[in-house]
Amino acid sequence: PENKFPAGVDDSLAATRWVGAHAASFGGDPARHVVAGDSAGGTMALVSAMRIRDEGGPHIKAQLLMYPVADYPDPARQSYIERGSGYGLSADAMRYFWGHYLADEKDRTHPHAAPLHAASFAALPATYIMIAEYDPLRDEGELLAAKLKAAGVDTTLIRYADVNHGFISWIEIIDRSGEALDAACVWLGRTL
Repeated sequence: PENKFPAGVDDSLAATRWVGAHAASFGGDPARHVVAGDSAGGTMALVSAMRIRDEGGPHIKAQLLMYPVADYPDPARQSYIERGSGYGLSADAMRYFWGHYLADEKDRTHPHAAPLHAASFAALPATYIMIAEYDPLRDEGELLAAKLKAAGVDTTLIRYADVNHGFISWIEIIDRSGEALDAACVWLGRTL
């Protein structure tokens, strides 16, 4: 919170560019560069891919986005109404996080903060989006996938019906987490 938007997305882009420039030095393959993240990390990955498309940088082959934050909290979205409390991540928590993230309220529609407001989704890398049924972010993940598909991006959307936000971190605690990670890895292997 001490470094407000756009510091985080700037750092993410710098790290992505560094990896692209130095991949060969640590055995990486620059032709198979992937960005990935969950929740706000999914936002950072997506925004890095968008900025590389627009501003230049290493080729991104794929992006793996796990229940990404794609927009400023919208209390009118059905998932915010249905899942805004009682399921872990809450609508109140999202408003709290955004309150600490943005230095200026006008940035809540800036496409590098809220990617659903991007002017274009064309020419982005193949995308895998995993969302959770019991998550206030569910609907924005579905809308993001629809916008990517409409722009011609190879997009896979998987909606897990029996889990909540953050479930991927529960590997070896709940079976669904391992299944979801395995499915994402299979997609990634095919895509690369």
